[in-house]
Amino acid sequence: MKTFGLIGFPLSHSFSKKFFTEKFEEEGIVYCRYELFPIEKADELLGLIEANPSLCGLNVTIPHKLNVMPYLSSIDDAALQIGAVNCISIAQDGDSPILKGYNTDAYGFAESLKPLLTNEHQKALVFGDGGAAKAVKYVLHQLEIPYLVVTRKPSQNSLLYTDVTAAILAEHQLLINTTPLGMSPNLDSYPDIPYQFLTSKHLAYDLVYNPEETLFLNRAKLRGAAIKNGLEMLYLQAERSWFIWNKTDEV
Repeated sequence: MKTFGLIGFPLSHSFSKKFFTEKFEEEGIVYCRYELFPIEKADELLGLIEANPSLCGLNVTIPHKLNVMPYLSSIDDAALQIGAVNCISIAQDGDSPILKGYNTDAYGFAESLKPLLTNEHQKALVFGDGGAAKAVKYVLHQLEIPYLVVTRKPSQNSLLYTDVTAAILAEHQLLINTTPLGMSPNLDSYPDIPYQFLTSKHLAYDLVYNPEETLFLNRAKLRGAAIKNGLEMLYLQAERSWFIWNKTDEV
């Protein structure tokens, strides 16, 4: 039996466990299981692996995407540039486990975004500058799309929401929400920008997927903008994890 799982704390609910359990059942994969491993501190990782010799791969969620990095044998270049790991491959054949870190959020975001891009989307506004924004900014850099970051608090490297004007929106027609604004149960919250200046040339992408249409997306849609939530990104990053584990461990 090969074991895969998710580390983080707390783990009250998990898209990953549901996704992989259903995947194994639907595809008749009887030799794999997916479990939740709530660990409060990242330094518990090596003990967890030692106690579970069948572990072949882990997904990583908050608060460990950065904290696990010192405990890995190596880190993929993209994850290193992003500064966050959300997928770990585990090889336990030798004297000590070999752990390699990856970031599949970037893949999921890129592959779900690229089909929607048009010639209009030459510059982007990124709402929020937390952990979720790291992969987004990496992808925009790879796609050679310049961007401005918009935050609630003053920063040397960002604009305030009150700085977003009609002129800025006219120039930046790709809008990406990386904040939890609008996420259930806080359905009434949204990035506070002047939506009246959006047009059919804009694309609004929200990493939030619950609800399917946040107020951010709804307000953009009412102005004729194209919209996209984060659900496909979530599925794509999960499938990318499976690809990495298979490629590494020949499941």
